[in-house]
Amino acid sequence: MKHKINWGAIYLVIVFIILYLPILYLVGFSFSSGKTMEKYQGFSWTHYQTLLQDTRMITIVINTLIVALLSSLLATIIGTMGALAIKRTKNAMRNALLSFNNVLMVSPDVIIGASFLILFTVIGMKLGFWSVLLSHIAFSIPIVVLMVLPKIDELSPTLLDAAADLGASPWQSLTRVMLPAIAPGIMSGYFMAFTYSLDDFAVTFFVTGNGFSTLSVEIYSRARQGIDLEINALSTLMFLVSLALVIGYYFISKHGGSRKNQIVTVKEGDVQ
Repeated sequence: MKHKINWGAIYLVIVFIILYLPILYLVGFSFSSGKTMEKYQGFSWTHYQTLLQDTRMITIVINTLIVALLSSLLATIIGTMGALAIKRTKNAMRNALLSFNNVLMVSPDVIIGASFLILFTVIGMKLGFWSVLLSHIAFSIPIVVLMVLPKIDELSPTLLDAAADLGASPWQSLTRVMLPAIAPGIMSGYFMAFTYSLDDFAVTFFVTGNGFSTLSVEIYSRARQGIDLEINALSTLMFLVSLALVIGYYFISKHGGSRKNQIVTVKEGDVQ
């Protein structure tokens, strides 16, 4: 019996090797005792110790985390409100709003960054923390909308009708019925917005200034001056944080799916 070759699996393995081999190469040399990536010279924590003693880098890490946390939080709030508003619009208007939302998703980051730079220059706003924060909020909102809107579409309208029949006000229906039901989508949108903000370079490069910098911009600046294995150590830590966010997103999605299955099972039991 002849065995068919699974070309799809082979292609997937090749893609993963191409994507992850450079990352593993970078991570491995972050533990090298040498100063370059030409030859591995033995295991050492030297570059991580140097990184922890670099006060400028620690300040930049804190700045990056503050921007990512604030922008993702505000973008999640605005994006969730936007998704609820889009759900209430009619088909033609809804399609138009979704098209405008998707334009920001597919537009090149260079164009978005240049547009923000022109806007801040025209209104006379100094480039720095606030310009970076506003830019990150703006490009994160469409991500949140796309993550939250499918959860709203999955929500049965009978739940809201039942809440209204039981005397719930619109605010109570929103806070006690709708938001808990779409919470997995909201959390997924937050994690995605946080990840996008954490590693954004193109937009941030255009709107940063006045001594304010983020990790992506700082790594780019240092890499242009020569390969420093401290960058490897920092990149390794960033990769681990991103990996933790992806794992968190996976468990949130899994919890949302299991919760939905439980609700369906309960409804089927009631019908029987």
